[in-house]
Amino acid sequence: MIGISRILCPVDFSDTSQHALDHAAAIARWYEAKLTLLHVFVTLPTMDLPPVVLQDADCGRLKAALQKMAVRVPGGVPVECRVEQAEYVHDEIVRQLSDTQADLLVLGTHGRSGFQRLFLGSVTEKVIRKAACPTLVVPPRAADVAADAPVRFTRILCAIDFSDSSLSALAYALNLAEEADAHVTLLHAIEMPPELRENPLAPDFDVDRIHAAAAAEARRRLRDLVPDAARTYCTVETAVVEGRAHRQVLRRAAEEHADLIVMGVHGRGALDLLLFGSNTHHLIRAATCPVLIVRG
Repeated sequence: MIGISRILCPVDFSDTSQHALDHAAAIARWYEAKLTLLHVFVTLPTMDLPPVVLQDADCGRLKAALQKMAVRVPGGVPVECRVEQAEYVHDEIVRQLSDTQADLLVLGTHGRSGFQRLFLGSVTEKVIRKAACPTLVVPPRAADVAADAPVRFTRILCAIDFSDSSLSALAYALNLAEEADAHVTLLHAIEMPPELRENPLAPDFDVDRIHAAAAAEARRRLRDLVPDAARTYCTVETAVVEGRAHRQVLRRAAEEHADLIVMGVHGRGALDLLLFGSNTHHLIRAATCPVLIVRG
């Protein structure tokens, strides 16, 4: 059973972080969760200058700015505003995850500077590597989306590779679909059938037959993953495609105008080694809709 009772949303007062906050607030309303809004003031010394210490008056101004951001949070959602100071933003965010016992972390994909690649390299990547809870990575608002447009998850795309982590991702996708009354597509990408990987030069291999059999087996397994109860509260579709997983997920998300991509990662150790040369890395950099990353 999926439960989200505490959500942490770090912000830097940019439009991107307001967009992330809108998503955090919507999920908090659906799950009746407490929302903690966090701003980390950086004290890291630069060049020959000493560390900057946050004064009480400055802390008060930052809290007031957080409260102003939180005005758009729906009534009834309990909101806490926190201002902390630290040398490294990512370390403080991870510490706050533990302190707040958050069930979900919601992050924008770039900071105040607007340099998405720089922010991904300096904060978001490091936080995702260390966060133990599911993380919703929210990209910048699309150009044709109004600043006050409500957050909706009407079409959810869940990438399935049949690992434990992707089954955990499926549980979140179906639960969110129930809360948001959404359509869910379960997508499995076949990069290469096992038979071809193990003995690609065997003379009696019928490549077309092997691909067809692998696709049929994947479709059967996808159908078996969907509980009967899930079909009563949301529409579930299954699809099997061939090709690099991240490319196929991005292509399908664009075709379906997906509001959310959900995918699993294989634990913190594997994430440290593989994430930022892997499907997850490519997805969070290229996706135009939020991506929910779930560990097994």
